[in-house]
Amino acid sequence: QFKMETAIRGKPVSGRVWKSTEIKRSSSTMAVKSLRKSWNTRVQERKETQMMKEYQKEVKDKALAERKAEAERAVQRKKQKEENEKRSQIVQKITNTAKIKRMTKKQLKRIEKR
Repeated sequence: QFKMETAIRGKPVSGRVWKSTEIKRSSSTMAVKSLRKSWNTRVQERKETQMMKEYQKEVKDKALAERKAEAERAVQRKKQKEENEKRSQIVQKITNTAKIKRMTKKQLKRIEKR
């Protein structure tokens, strides 16, 4: 009533009972492809990597140019803002130069020559 699909084996001579039995001979295994790639595949891969590097450089340069342009615009905005602030300031012209000699240090610091 109880059928065994594999034959009953005894204890191995080596005493290593945990080792599995040999299923297939090593000569029956398929040969592995060589590790060397063909010349055509290497040339193709080289072209692909070169194209990838060029594209990456192009993207990087574009981003760098964009950042530089943004920085330049920021400088221009700052300069324009300062000019606008100077134009909107209320100034008082000093006609009597003797007043400058009587001014305190704090007042002299606030004087601007335009």
